[in-house]
Amino acid sequence: MSETNTMPDFRLDHTMIRVFDQDKTMDFYTRILGMKILRQTEYPDGRFTNTFVGYQGEDDGTSIEMTYNWDQKEPYDMGNAWGHFALKVSDVYATAKYLKSQGVEFTREPGPMNAGTRIIAFFRDPNGYVIELNEPLGQDS
Repeated sequence: MSETNTMPDFRLDHTMIRVFDQDKTMDFYTRILGMKILRQTEYPDGRFTNTFVGYQGEDDGTSIEMTYNWDQKEPYDMGNAWGHFALKVSDVYATAKYLKSQGVEFTREPGPMNAGTRIIAFFRDPNGYVIELNEPLGQDS
């Protein structure tokens, strides 16, 4: 970047989560949520595997970096700082119906957000991470 006062062209690249059961997690994100494994690298000296998943290539869209630590014996503590990440879908109700048919349990059933009309829902992945479903902003009434 040159020494100017112009803003760099930032975009969200990826977020990283730690996963306890790599096989179950990859199945969930690829088979149930339809993401693709973009790349996977094992680091034997560090005893971990990094897998990047997403709907587009890493240079074209946002991805999730899944870090699987080989020696982890217990599921991770989610702590109290984690919030959620969101998936945009065209129809929250239909998507929730599909996810439920795959055994996914919801922590908040689909419905209007607060007193508004925007439809949202929340569920957890196999590691306990919260995922929100929401519709494009243009669909708000």
